[in-house]
Amino acid sequence: MKNLSPVAQKFILHWGEMGLRWGLNRTVAQIHALLFISEEPLAADAIVETLGVARSNVSTSLRELQNWGIVKVVHVAGDRRDHFESMRDVYEMFRVILRERKRREIDPTTRMLRDCIAEAGKPKAADAVIHDRLGQLLEFFELATAVYEQSEKMPTTAAIKLAKAGDKVFKLLRLGTV
Repeated sequence: MKNLSPVAQKFILHWGEMGLRWGLNRTVAQIHALLFISEEPLAADAIVETLGVARSNVSTSLRELQNWGIVKVVHVAGDRRDHFESMRDVYEMFRVILRERKRREIDPTTRMLRDCIAEAGKPKAADAVIHDRLGQLLEFFELATAVYEQSEKMPTTAAIKLAKAGDKVFKLLRLGTV
């Protein structure tokens, strides 16, 4: 990694490894990390040179990051090339990521569970245990979706206050501690 401080290199490498654990391509996550810590938007050529990855890999990764909605194309005065920058607001960035993961993973799973439960309700399609377990799973996904939708409406400042309140909220609601 050319022209990066040891701290920047450490962060980019770690973000790439975390990306793998989150189901992303390592290079996609590393490019995101580089753009996130960069003071100015970067052209694809600069990303290629800095990270030492193939131009085609950078192009594909940038498209994926744009599809996620966390990287955008910007134009720099006096330069005809496209430059790229990451969202800067970490709270909004993670909201966008959660929204996209819900759309890609949770919504199709919820639809599939509803279909399976409907089918399992037909005679001889599935035993009662399967129907019951799928129903429990659907209930969980629907509850998680409701919590997500409520959090989407919450202003960032309110979400931060709620998170910082921690155990105080549970005690106030007499829910005990987590």
